Amino acid sequence: MTDRTIRGKTAIVGIGETRYYKRGASPDPEFKMTLDAIILAAEDAGISVRDIDGFASYSNDRNDPPRLATALGIPAFTFSNMFWGGGGGGGSGAVANAAAAVAAGYADVVVAYRGLAQGQFGRFGQGPKIPVAAGAGAFTAPYGLMSPAQMFAMRVRRFMHDYHVDQEALRAVALASYHHAQYNPRAVMYNRPLSEEDYDNSRWIVEPFHLFDCCQENDGAAAIIITSAERARDLRHPPAYILGAAQGSDFRQAATAHNAPDYGTSNFKPLAPKLYAQAGVGPDEVDVLQSYENFTGGVMMSIVEHGFCEPEEVNDFFTLENFSAKTGTLPLNTSGGNLAECYMHGLELITEAVRQVRGTSPCQVESANISMVTSGPMVQPVSSLIVAAAASSS
Repeated sequence: MTDRTIRGKTAIVGIGETRYYKRGASPDPEFKMTLDAIILAAEDAGISVRDIDGFASYSNDRNDPPRLATALGIPAFTFSNMFWGGGGGGGSGAVANAAAAVAAGYADVVVAYRGLAQGQFGRFGQGPKIPVAAGAGAFTAPYGLMSPAQMFAMRVRRFMHDYHVDQEALRAVALASYHHAQYNPRAVMYNRPLSEEDYDNSRWIVEPFHLFDCCQENDGAAAIIITSAERARDLRHPPAYILGAAQGSDFRQAATAHNAPDYGTSNFKPLAPKLYAQAGVGPDEVDVLQSYENFTGGVMMSIVEHGFCEPEEVNDFFTLENFSAKTGTLPLNTSGGNLAECYMHGLELITEAVRQVRGTSPCQVESANISMVTSGPMVQPVSSLIVAAAASSS
């Protein structure tokens, strides 16, 4: 374990989420939902919203801290930043930035947040409707490679080819997310179970992705409040201590460019060892995993690259039984995840990680002490997070 670490110095003390809607169905604009989520997170922590003095926003965020602070009546703030890059890599990264700010003394109470109103600003799941393709897109969009599903399918197919992975492995990820969503009344796919037959018979989006391999498109907002470990002990809920929070990228791993020397990867290879070294734990000590599913293939590669199984073991390891909260060796996406709870750009995975170590999840893993989140496979940069019920993992 490195001496330069935030391990156990900060904790997540408040979580807040609006109602989650199907894309375009929210009656409220994105900014209002973001405010609502922050207020709910402060209430959950048992603090005044005016105690917040720092903001750590998601990548490509439209809801800037000065406007939020004004609307919330926050008298002054001392820290604001935004995670770089696009895609889902900013979930754990925003929390990492918040924890670093608290540990360094830049702020005392920092909120990490994300709001999305796709009905207001446009869909995520389609190719952009623009007259000119610039940058990396100039080498792909004119030839029909435009949508996220198309961008990521080829990387996943390469991994599956290299390691002889069967389609059933991807199906297991989808089944686990939908299975757990049936215990979660907040999930958009609550009361909408998924069977093996449903999955197999669903239409192809782009091989190897069936319809149910693809995340939802949703409206809503989520917020997470981070403060020092000392202050956390006196607040409303048991703290979810941050043992490790890492972000980064391997060489040339931007999602759109398709020129990475290591192509069939989720881009966590350089990050995972640093995360574990900082946290002082290994993959065998993780009790429950929330892994970002833009597509099920990203989960597959993320699990491998975080050391939960070898590439050659995927076909045997990836089963609904192994991923179940009740029976699994690695309970996975226990609130339903991006596939079946909500696509809140992965920030809802972190609220579920906190619920698990608090013991308040609707699909609780027994004696869950250490919870991991992996954010944004196959983008650049990516990020991961480990939280625990105790500041020390021992």
